[in-house]
Amino acid sequence: MGSARRDIHVQCTPDIAWKLIGDPARLHEWWEMDSCRVEGNKRWVTTPTQLTLEEDIVLVDHSLRRFQYSIVPNVLITEHLSTVDVLDDGHGHCIITYSIDIKPAVFALVIAGAAGQALEKARTVLESGSTMLKSDSSERK
Repeated sequence: MGSARRDIHVQCTPDIAWKLIGDPARLHEWWEMDSCRVEGNKRWVTTPTQLTLEEDIVLVDHSLRRFQYSIVPNVLITEHLSTVDVLDDGHGHCIITYSIDIKPAVFALVIAGAAGQALEKARTVLESGSTMLKSDSSERK
């Protein structure tokens, strides 16, 4: 099994970051995806190469600000669990951490690279001060 972790400091409150990061249907707003569809505890994402992956939403914990999902085993990936945490930095901002455990192990580096780019995009979106992020949104429970 391969493991990797990426994190980034973001100059916005954890609550603001969580509105974006903790919403499974908004992945395409910060991760390079062509589309993202959520139905119940399932999510389907389509990559820019038109590969569609089915995922199980494992956990959306609003109090911990933790989101976990698992790619359903397929011909490429036999095991997978990703965890995204939005942590308070103690100074009014946050740290977003993306962790992955995956088989085959070689995919850990590939996804970690993509996660690093996605976290940079999330920081750009979050630090832009978008009013959409500050408004109340319906939360998935």
